[in-house]
Amino acid sequence: MAPTIASEGLIDFKPKGVDKPCSTWYRIVGSLDSPNPPLILLHGGPSACHEYMLSFVDLQKLHNIPVILYDMLGNGKSTRVPEKNGDESFWTITLFMDELENLIMHLKLREQGTKHFDILGHSFGGMMAAEYAASHPAGLRKLILAAAPASAELHEEGLLSLKATLPGDVQNTIDRCERDGQTDSKEYEGAMMEFYKRYLCRMATWPEEVETAIWHFGDDPTVYGTMWGSSELDIKGSLRNWSSIPGLSSIKFETFIINAQYDEVQDIAVKPFFERIEKVKWVTLENASHMAHWEKRERYMQLVGGFLTA
Repeated sequence: MAPTIASEGLIDFKPKGVDKPCSTWYRIVGSLDSPNPPLILLHGGPSACHEYMLSFVDLQKLHNIPVILYDMLGNGKSTRVPEKNGDESFWTITLFMDELENLIMHLKLREQGTKHFDILGHSFGGMMAAEYAASHPAGLRKLILAAAPASAELHEEGLLSLKATLPGDVQNTIDRCERDGQTDSKEYEGAMMEFYKRYLCRMATWPEEVETAIWHFGDDPTVYGTMWGSSELDIKGSLRNWSSIPGLSSIKFETFIINAQYDEVQDIAVKPFFERIEKVKWVTLENASHMAHWEKRERYMQLVGGFLTA
């Protein structure tokens, strides 16, 4: 039976420093009246949007877990804010945590203190989820950090080790284009595709949902460009010095970490989560990469569903 879309809509959101009306687009798959807590999905990028997370609706079919997807401010179907392009004081994880809180309040996920919810953050969404969990939010039950780094520094270290595995001419093209400011060139795009085919998605034919995630980066580069930079391999934006490590020991929620053998988020960047979070389990999937939730979909949902229903 196909999953049912219970509701889809827009939530008013008033970020500081923006004069125009803003809204967050969301979709609920399943019913919030389910006996199981809903799972809020935080997409990566930042800017990858909700489509590439749609494989997680399997959890609603398999376990009757309501799934909540949304596009973060500045992305996809939510309000775009191109006038804030380059404003590092505006595009912060705190902004997106405020938006998440606004969504939770609107959907009444912790009403009267009797309701709970779970969070799964993928990639950048996991970075945000770790910081959010460290703030001890009421109502949070379980946390999943999927292909997420604990710090920008460790993530870059892992990325550099992966770049070193590429053919020499591909590495040279990437280095030259980044040095010369030509990261928008076809040559650079072709070289980066060699990286993506190994460490982003190893499927021979990419799912349309994954292709759409890549398209979003070029459609509106405001958020990704400001927070990450012009290159996936070199963090130059507002996240360049980001780290969740100091706050990890304060996370007391049950936590499940999942990454993959060929993930662009390498073990070195994931390890602090495992070492510092009190109640934690870590699984690394073999023969998969950053999009393991598509490449090893059945096994992935089995693991996540098992954690959430235990």
